[in-house]
Amino acid sequence: MCERSAPADEDDSHVFDLEGLSDAQVTGEACVVCHARWPRPRQPLGTLPDGTPVYGCAECARLAADHRPDPFDPQLLATP
Repeated sequence: MCERSAPADEDDSHVFDLEGLSDAQVTGEACVVCHARWPRPRQPLGTLPDGTPVYGCAECARLAADHRPDPFDPQLLATP
């Protein structure tokens, strides 16, 4: 559904694939994650392949922020 748009040190947004998104999600009238329409989503969560921003509701934006990987997490560090 989404992929990294650039290396983490350059950009922290995700590019969402249009496939599977409703017209309301694409136009910003519904949350790109849960489809909620009210209150209107205002938190940017990523972009479409053409660079158009997609938005999420406050709850989904909080969840997304809570699950962003920490680059210094020891579980993510490679060891020789």
